[in-house]
Amino acid sequence: MSLSTAISGERPFRALSSVSRALKHERTLMLLLALFVGLLSILPLARLVYAALVTNTGFDLARISDVLGGRRVMEATINTIWISLAATALATIAGTLAALLVGASDMKGRTAWVFGFVLPLMIPPQVIALAWIQAFSPASPVMSFFGLSLEPGMRHPLYSSGGIVLLLGIYNAPLVFLSVRANLRRVPAALVEAARAVGASPARATLGVILPLIRGGIFAGAALAFVSSIGNFGIQAMLGIPARVSTLITLIYRRLNSYGPSALNDMALLALLLAVLTIGGMAIAGWLSRMGDQRVDGASKPFQFPLGRWCLPITGLAWGYLLFALALPLSALAGSALVRGYGQPLNLETLTFENFSNALFHHEGIREAFFTSLWLTGLAVAVLVPVSVALGYFLSWRKGATPRMLYLSSQLAYALPGIIIGVAMILFFLRPIPLLGTSLYGTVWVILAAYMSNFLALALQPVLGGFSQIDRSLDEAAQVTGAGIFRRLKDIILPVLAPAAAASAILVFMTAINEIQTSVLLVSSRAQTIGPMIIFLEEAGSSTLAAAVGCLMVIVILSLMLISLTFAKRLPQGVLPWHD
Repeated sequence: MSLSTAISGERPFRALSSVSRALKHERTLMLLLALFVGLLSILPLARLVYAALVTNTGFDLARISDVLGGRRVMEATINTIWISLAATALATIAGTLAALLVGASDMKGRTAWVFGFVLPLMIPPQVIALAWIQAFSPASPVMSFFGLSLEPGMRHPLYSSGGIVLLLGIYNAPLVFLSVRANLRRVPAALVEAARAVGASPARATLGVILPLIRGGIFAGAALAFVSSIGNFGIQAMLGIPARVSTLITLIYRRLNSYGPSALNDMALLALLLAVLTIGGMAIAGWLSRMGDQRVDGASKPFQFPLGRWCLPITGLAWGYLLFALALPLSALAGSALVRGYGQPLNLETLTFENFSNALFHHEGIREAFFTSLWLTGLAVAVLVPVSVALGYFLSWRKGATPRMLYLSSQLAYALPGIIIGVAMILFFLRPIPLLGTSLYGTVWVILAAYMSNFLALALQPVLGGFSQIDRSLDEAAQVTGAGIFRRLKDIILPVLAPAAAASAILVFMTAINEIQTSVLLVSSRAQTIGPMIIFLEEAGSSTLAAAVGCLMVIVILSLMLISLTFAKRLPQGVLPWHD
């Protein structure tokens, strides 16, 4: 046999060997991803379900009935359902109208208006609640400037179930807006133009043509708003606890604070009830969205109704909404942070930056909480971005049952209220870890585990959009030459996917740095984060200091949103919610 014949015979063998090694590396990576999601999402949630239903004495139906049938639990459950439904209705109306205004009219200044409309969704809910509390308090520096402040001693109007509904509705309206706007972009302009050609007015065309085509998006947005309302601890705690309006999420928080780990089985049962309500709401909304999904094939060019003589009043109302929902509470928050003592009018004599100085440099608790949040969030981003890129690779190009199961598990951990993840993490990490002999409960590491469980799905969203824009032949060519999965991810996919990965990092960082829903049950004297600090400061009577911390949170969020706009054009449409 000649040398050339031997070499040509070896080439297919080498190619097959390279492919075999590549597949082996892929199986190894998939196993690592399964361990990651399993340890941080699947097993903690399974532990929660077990603890809810089974105690040291076994399955006790009488105990379950006693806990769920108690007067306070029944009252909290009813309040949770009707408040969430009412807030969802308000958010659906406001979000749908906003999407129609932006997506189906020639309104001027849409880009800036969309940025302002979505901004409340990016601000931590406890900051939003504090801003509104201070905006309508008798000591409000803004309302007193206009002579509209409440009389001292009057009951604060937001300390009520109606106040909770109002704030939850405003906070979740952007979720409906984003869902409906995405559906509006798929409505064929030809259908709208046909309706207009036979004499239909813009209002008639909207009611008869557009709304039936986008009702799937409306239902999907309503489902998101309902889930968000159920799990929004910041607003429910800041307004509901002082008003004695009990909901499931505040009941779990208060009982766990009162009884500690000894009440974990009962808290797990309440968390499971909250999860059932959440999943039930999502299932009903999903069924409704499928019923209302009126798909039309073919691409659509944008359509716009001219506002004509209504342009000025409608635009004025739109910006007036932002003044009421955004500028008023945030200006009141800033005004409270700039006075020496709570209740003082804002003028040159009372103006001071002392509260900001204390928050940044002199208050040890705030400083430690901020740096803890900073490095925990940075570490979570450093782990979640590469994990989401690897999982996105399998979801986009390899498919299979295992990647799909991991994806659904991450989505479930993200969709469930954060306080459920908090209870699950306490249960899972309370006992000493095998081999290590130590417990993570009460340390920063259990908070980090909760972050990675809760925000993996959020990190995946931009990454999956980025994969849809990459030509798969690049990866296939590299695989044929013998490049392993890790090398292909590092040298081929990551450089192309960099904008989406950066967007993923910013979204996770913005959400986690001020997070409260998950960490409020996990913080301790040894592990404080900045998110719950506002509630602790407000409860301690340090309202001006809490306002300063809230302003700093808003500044950080706003800065990150503006930075992200520098590369927004390189991202798939809709990855950055605040970019029109």
